[in-house]
Amino acid sequence: MYMQLLSSSVRILSAIAMACALISCGESTISLPAEFPEPTESQAETRDTDDRPNIIVVFTDDQGYADLSAQGVLGDIVTPHLDQLAADGARMTSGYATAPQCTPSRAGLMTGRYQQRFGLDDNRYTPMPLSETTIADRLKAAGYATGMVGKWHLEIDQNSQDYDNSTITSAERTPFFPNERGFDDVYYGYRNTWWTTFDLEGNTLPPKHRKNTDYRLDASTDAGIAFIERHKQHPFFLYLAYFAPHVPLEATDDYLARFPNAAETRRKYGLAMMSAIDDGIGRIREKLAADQLSDNTMIFFISDNGAPLGIHKLDLPIDNNGGAWDGSLNDPMVGEKGMLSEGGIRVPYIVTWPGKIPTGIVSDTPVTTLDVASTSMAAAGLEIPTELDGADLLPELSGDAMLEERSIYWRFWNQAAIRKGEWKYLKAGSDYEFLFNMNTPTPETENVLDAYPGIAEELRQDLNSWSQELQRPGLSDVPLNNQEEDWYNHYFPAN
Repeated sequence: MYMQLLSSSVRILSAIAMACALISCGESTISLPAEFPEPTESQAETRDTDDRPNIIVVFTDDQGYADLSAQGVLGDIVTPHLDQLAADGARMTSGYATAPQCTPSRAGLMTGRYQQRFGLDDNRYTPMPLSETTIADRLKAAGYATGMVGKWHLEIDQNSQDYDNSTITSAERTPFFPNERGFDDVYYGYRNTWWTTFDLEGNTLPPKHRKNTDYRLDASTDAGIAFIERHKQHPFFLYLAYFAPHVPLEATDDYLARFPNAAETRRKYGLAMMSAIDDGIGRIREKLAADQLSDNTMIFFISDNGAPLGIHKLDLPIDNNGGAWDGSLNDPMVGEKGMLSEGGIRVPYIVTWPGKIPTGIVSDTPVTTLDVASTSMAAAGLEIPTELDGADLLPELSGDAMLEERSIYWRFWNQAAIRKGEWKYLKAGSDYEFLFNMNTPTPETENVLDAYPGIAEELRQDLNSWSQELQRPGLSDVPLNNQEEDWYNHYFPAN
């Protein structure tokens, strides 16, 4: 155990040195993870009675493809703990969210089903129907302790077009809260007000809204660690949903001081927020190591969609939150949040499980957030329900079998897309149609629709057939809305 912790500390110190070589760290440095006490012999014996893996799903918010330094795209992003997480398992370079917007993306992740099947096509259609079964529901029924921390966004809120958010009662709201959707322990919130069933010292509390003045990202990490401490003797499922780098942009002076050379203020805040997440992942992994849980814990790290750029990435005042750039970047992908081009849906995607997934894997196999539920069920030794739309990634990631080529689908607003193997077909309203070869170094920069009409037609029919299965069947054949028109005119001017 001592050598495990020493090796971990050496890796972390090396990562810090590398980070400081990349940027001027000023007076602030990448913080060392917290230390935790050794587990007792009786605790270890209790854990040994059930060796099913713990599962942690980390979901960030509006973090673009480029903003993981292991991607090798940009030099100003510094994520040593996440880079180590990727090195310890698999980094999926064609990892996709199910939507280019927060709520539908989270609904797909939580259910393992295309969210359009139950009508949650975009933010207007909240809350997530109570008829849907979550990953937490399934794992809880199998004996897992389940915890949710951070941003939920599947409740009734100001976007819910079928509810009057100003008059709805608490009794009507709470059935859609995460502690009613399969999660035993909940520390759910966005900034200063949190709905909690436990505190950061690990004490059980009656569910209610409580104030928390801690920095929102550090509070999420603290709550995640408290959950692990509460359930370290049993298999657990933790959904840790950081509210960042989504606006409003907020960071402590210590995190901001790590990026003195950032040219734009919004970029500086985005980098600082992602650095806070990176520190959090380091602390979570140190907690797992201290409790001898590292080798029996599978971790996913994924973003819910690409970064919003506001088209021109204007360095607007920090308090400007209306569709403004959040400081994150999607390079080299085309487009941004809200689009079904790669910039809106291709995201950072890491899967790690020591001893089960070999280290250092970099895979370009297309995968999706729908795969999280299926993979988690398989890892827990459960049968994968037929209604799930995702695949079990473990055979491919462990090297036992190749993932079969499959179609991955999207539909959002007036846009729809399908990816199958090296090809992606994208339909945007009645006026835009594209076919892209995704094996090129710069995908979505050359529309080859006219060169491969047979492939385009096959994908078009496949996409249309899928759309007929949805609660609101079919594909849009009307002009794009104003926002979509601005995006497609800007990012695809030649088409």
